[in-house]
Amino acid sequence: MMLYGSNFLLLDQPTDHLDLESISAVNNGLSAFKGNLIFYSHDYELVNTVANRIIEITPDGIVDYSGTYEDYLAYKKAREEAQG
Repeated sequence: MMLYGSNFLLLDQPTDHLDLESISAVNNGLSAFKGNLIFYSHDYELVNTVANRIIEITPDGIVDYSGTYEDYLAYKKAREEAQG
């Protein structure tokens, strides 16, 4: 992959089973990655620092939000409060 200069990564829980130092290294590497990245993770810090677009698939449809995960959570909370 390094030899081909890939510009797209698809990752499924990239920080699972890693120690803290390795998680930090993965986070730094993905933050510096210049290509496109789609990933799924339960790691709040990774999602909040790396993601700049959140796509949530719900039973009611797809929510596509541009911004950090923390901003998305605030948007989602405000939306739920407005609905009742």
